[in-house]
Amino acid sequence: MSLHFELVTPARQVRSEEVYMVVVPGTDGEFGVLEGHAPFMSTIKDGTIRVYRAAGASPEEIKVQGGFAEVGDKGLTVLAEHVEG
Repeated sequence: MSLHFELVTPARQVRSEEVYMVVVPGTDGEFGVLEGHAPFMSTIKDGTIRVYRAAGASPEEIKVQGGFAEVGDKGLTVLAEHVEG
């Protein structure tokens, strides 16, 4: 079971990979996305995206600034205004 995760900025694609779960800093609070999540859109605030490659694994943290997230049939896409690193 895996979730397709893409992280992009206006300038480039930062990530495109299969993961277990992603936790996103939504403007109304953090939310986690697993495979099969219902379609959903949210703006995101400055913060940290946590990417879990497997169940129970320690997350990889990616700092982002602004943007939005969309969950659809193809997985989770995060369009961030800026990604550190």
